[in-house]
This record gives sequence, structure tokens and C-alpha cells, in this order.
Amino acid sequence: MAEEPRRRGLGRGLSALLGPAADPLDAMTVGPDGRPVRSLRMVPVEKLRPGRFQPRRVFDPAAIEDLVESVREKGILQPILVRPHPEDSSSFEIIAGERRWRAAQAASLHDVPVIVRDLSDREALEVALVENLQRQDLSPLEEAEGYHRLMDDFSHTQEELAKTVGKSRSHVANMMRLLNLPEPVKQMLDAGNLTAGHARALLTSSDPLGLARQVVSKGLNVRQTESLAQKAGGKPRTKSPAAPKDADLLALETDLSRQLGLKVSITHQGEGGSVAVHYVTLEQLDSILHRLSGGGVGGTNE
Repeated sequence: MAEEPRRRGLGRGLSALLGPAADPLDAMTVGPDGRPVRSLRMVPVEKLRPGRFQPRRVFDPAAIEDLVESVREKGILQPILVRPHPEDSSSFEIIAGERRWRAAQAASLHDVPVIVRDLSDREALEVALVENLQRQDLSPLEEAEGYHRLMDDFSHTQEELAKTVGKSRSHVANMMRLLNLPEPVKQMLDAGNLTAGHARALLTSSDPLGLARQVVSKGLNVRQTESLAQKAGGKPRTKSPAAPKDADLLALETDLSRQLGLKVSITHQGEGGSVAVHYVTLEQLDSILHRLSGGGVGGTNE
């Protein structure tokens, strides 16, 4: 009973994404819409393959080792969620539970319990992302990259994405802004040397990498980081009658920044506003002008 409020707090939740069956042992083969819903079975560990839509990029060896000991003692208590591998009919692709699979291999288990579910690529990423968010297993960057992939690869609108993962639109937009940080700062964030709060403060700085190094070396908290960012030439957080940017504007800034490869700021007032592109060298400015004269910066990647 204690888990119920947590599930409700995550949008549709896994139960809605996976179908009506509440107990994985209560296996169903066909759902109300005629699609296969789930099937529980034991599968050799070598028949499972890592998921292409796994949002986790870093697997903590110490945490895996703890899980290995648990698996040796008690086995796999929660089945691994898989789908038929789209390129190998004799194998399955892991959607949720890769750590359990890795631990099972290290514990020398021959077979593991799996739930087989027919999922599209979009559904596979949705389920993998929500499952990890429910467990609070993702780093801020892993979460941000999962949101970005759902929006870019599967045409999720920000509102759809927020409903799917049970977060506010502003939360999704703020997390995605972290992807604009310099790569060394991202590495500090991934390593746990910086928190998401630190990282958001760094976004307002004219020198996020230099400030990040100071934050780590001096052990500054988030408020101290915000103050230092203002003193270093970042945007001061002063009281203003103007309303803060909404999530849609922030998401648009993120999209434009990623397409141009430069920081973009949007100011909206009344019926209009302005777009500012921040460049460092004249070569960057020439590149932007060339792309604009060549038919715009829109289009698709990959």
C-alpha cells in the first residue's frame, strides 16, 4: 500500500504503459486491443541483449556487486522486461532490468525470469525511462538525455512527455537545459561532483567550466554558486516585475541552441520579442549567416 502514491506521482506509470495486468505472474497473452500484453518465462541469460533505449550510461560497479550478492543468495526476484529483438528472432532486447541481467551473469545464473512485451521503439524508451525514474536510478544528465531523445527521435511534444513521465513541463525544460553545459562540466555532474542545482546555476555564468572548478575545489553549495555566477558576469537574479520564462520558451531555446551549436536567448514581451545568438568568434558568426542564407537552420538530423 505504501507504494501506491509513488506510482500515481509518475504520470501514467508503468502499469498504464505495460497494460492492465497488475501481477507479472498473472500472465496474459492478448490485451483488450488484440495486441500481446505479457508473457512470463525463463530464458537463458545468453539470449538477452542490452537495450538500445537504455537511458543509463553509467553502471556503478559497487552497486552491481551488491546486487550480485543478492542474486546469488535469493535469485532474480523481479522479472526482467524484454521485447523480441528486432534484428534477431532468437534473442530478446532488454527494456528494463539490465543491472539484474548483468548481476545474473556475474552470479553464474543460467536462466532468468523475463516478461515478454511487444513494444515499439517509442514505447520501449518510454518504459525504460519511467522505470528508471521510479527507481530514482538516473543521473540528471541521463534523465535529460532521455527527455531529449523522446522529443527528437519520437516527436514527443513537451506536454506529452511531461504527462508520460509524471513531471511538470518546467521540470522537463530545466533538465534539458543541462545538455547545454560544456562537456567537462557534464563529466563533473555525472561523477557526482556537482548537483543538478549547481549545474542550473552554472548555466547563467559566462564561464561555466571555470566556475564549476571553483565550486568543486571550494565545496560551494548551490546558493554560493548562484552568487558567484552573478559576480563573475552571469545574469543577476534580481527582482523584476517581468514573469519568468515559461517551459515552452526554455525548450525552444534548448532546441535552437542544439541546432546552432551556440547559446540562444529568447525574450518575449507582449505580441513579440527578440532572439539573441551568442557567438565567441567571427567564424561562428559567419557559419550562422551562411546557414541562414542557405535556407534556415531547421531540418532533421540523423
